[in-house]
Amino acid sequence: MTPPPPALWAQGLGAAYSGRTVWSGVDFRVDQGSFTAVLGPNGAGKSTLLRVILGQIRPVSGRIEVFGSIPLRGHSDIGYVPQGPLYDPDLALRGRDFVGLGVDGHRWGVGLLGTRQRRLRADAAIAAVGAQDYASRPLGRLSGGEQQRLLLAQALAGEPRLLLLDEPLSHLDVSHQGAMVHLISNLARRLRLTVVLIAHDVNPLMSHIDQVLYVARGRMAIGRPEEVITSASLSAIYGAPIEVLRDSRGRLFVAGLEEEASHPH
Repeated sequence: MTPPPPALWAQGLGAAYSGRTVWSGVDFRVDQGSFTAVLGPNGAGKSTLLRVILGQIRPVSGRIEVFGSIPLRGHSDIGYVPQGPLYDPDLALRGRDFVGLGVDGHRWGVGLLGTRQRRLRADAAIAAVGAQDYASRPLGRLSGGEQQRLLLAQALAGEPRLLLLDEPLSHLDVSHQGAMVHLISNLARRLRLTVVLIAHDVNPLMSHIDQVLYVARGRMAIGRPEEVITSASLSAIYGAPIEVLRDSRGRLFVAGLEEEASHPH
């Protein structure tokens, strides 16, 4: 029996943005059902990677496949939660209607599902993220955590196989970050999703992720967290001395990136 293709596969992949090479010569594989955290400094090309997977940017070199096929815009197997600020308080769109936009959202024009089927799918996605209590309220009146759950529900409404999340923890406090990561991890197991999540801090994710894809200085490294987030590995990526420290609670801290933070690549 032929094994299923990986959710994502890339070989010799390169991307450019506004005429500048972001990264090149990238090889990686993301198996179906896995949870991958994408890490690295600002400007390293983490969001560019998601745009390549979504078919919004064409690679300048190499090849990438999504479930064995070339990425195309509007891929029905992909659910996407973009990075963005909180919604304007004056936005009157109900959370329930916002989630409903994710049903057949990958298609142009009228959706293929009838009104009742669309409503059932939206309701199921809202229930999956535990947002029933506030889904009928205006989106702009909700907290950052509530908005983030509805963004996740919208991505789930299309019943994807691959879930891409661009910094979904950035507008949440520490307690809500933990709750969101638990929710995403539980949904991934229950719905058999492959998850690729961009984050700045790996610590809330450590007990949930299968691998790390680290992006920096035009390169990427992929592997288990204990393989990638090490002094030796990060020093090789940056070409400079980097020290990875672990405190008594098991949290990781990276020292030596002060200049990188001021001048991201």
